[in-house]
Amino acid sequence: MASITHRRVLRIALPIVLSNATVPLIGAVDTGVVGQLGQAAPIGAVGVGAVILAAIYWIFGFLRMGTSGLVAQSHGAREPAETGAILMRALLIGLVAGAVFILFHRALFALGFAIAPASAEVEALATRYLTIRVWGAPATIALYAVTGWLIAVERTRAVLLLQLWINGLNVVLDLWFVLGQGWGIEGVASASLIAEWSGLGLGLWLCRPAFAGGQWRDWARVFDRARVRRMVQVNGDIMLRSVLLQGAFTGFIFLSAGYGDVTLAANQVLLQFLEITAYALDGFAFAAESLVGQAVGARAVRDVRRASILTSEWGAGGAVALGLFFWAAGPSIIDIMTTEAEVRSVARVYLPWVAVAPVLGIASWMFDGIFIGATRAREMRNSAAMSVGIYALAVLALSGWGNHGLWAALMVMNVTRALTLGAVYGRVEQAAR
Repeated sequence: MASITHRRVLRIALPIVLSNATVPLIGAVDTGVVGQLGQAAPIGAVGVGAVILAAIYWIFGFLRMGTSGLVAQSHGAREPAETGAILMRALLIGLVAGAVFILFHRALFALGFAIAPASAEVEALATRYLTIRVWGAPATIALYAVTGWLIAVERTRAVLLLQLWINGLNVVLDLWFVLGQGWGIEGVASASLIAEWSGLGLGLWLCRPAFAGGQWRDWARVFDRARVRRMVQVNGDIMLRSVLLQGAFTGFIFLSAGYGDVTLAANQVLLQFLEITAYALDGFAFAAESLVGQAVGARAVRDVRRASILTSEWGAGGAVALGLFFWAAGPSIIDIMTTEAEVRSVARVYLPWVAVAPVLGIASWMFDGIFIGATRAREMRNSAAMSVGIYALAVLALSGWGNHGLWAALMVMNVTRALTLGAVYGRVEQAAR
């Protein structure tokens, strides 16, 4: 295994940071293009439709993380046949899941509208949008597997290229279909559909080493019972962990509503700071996934420790820098996000919480990357369960502090995740022995 250096960490992390920076672009362009139609309903329809799809696709985020950890270990163990087999298994999961999504899409969309009701006009337009977008489900879910494979083998520049291609093509087709051809909301959906399938095609081409030698057609290996069972177990634990954490964040929004519309709006604005944090620092956690996973596969305990330390140092530095940036530029960012004076004022009151959030949360986020690389998903699941439970107790105990108590409870959850994962870090190094 090559030496783990600061340069190697940055070579993996920085393309991911740049790739993540393009993610918000697509939603902004979709909204902006539809906004040129001069009607409010299409804007709302695209927004509602995108939220429903994001909520469903989010469930399959485990496919990226599980693929990344398993492939990194096989790559570190110099088992190219297994890296190809893992990708094939993940692609099959993605394609089958997408097909099931298409089969049951009417019921899923009806459930989405029941949870987030809108006007009859918006729901009708959103249905037209979703009926087209749903055909991209197999490609979108399979792309999680592609991304995980590329991260595991340190080809994050390819991840950046893939993201730029998908988002860039989407933007060009948006402008052509909607403004040039006058297709309206169907044009936005069609642009996304074409971008998703072409992205999968490009992604498979970027993963061509996984298909070299025909190992991907070694069906005895692809469907090996022990390997499939391990993949299911790892992915299942990661999915449960993610559901628990998403439940905590969803609860945060619901509880915010109890403090009034203005506080709810202010919290929603401030949560965008946490989203920025995730996009900015994900690169270092992904570097940990790749390097720790390869070290575990190579049975190199010292490299596991060095990878954990170096990636965490960069993550901590980034967290401090972000915290200082939010403290200094936060008021200006809030003013950009909302023009409502009362929301601006309330958001400023709670701004210190998001300024300290990167510093208090970085350890838990880095441990996520480290444990994913070591495929210690059970520990991640248990940590999430314990942390969400303590979060619920903290919400009750700090309810007298109002919205400050709610933010404090969220910080308690992140610190608890760090402490519980840190307490069993030894199992990560043990996995490399």
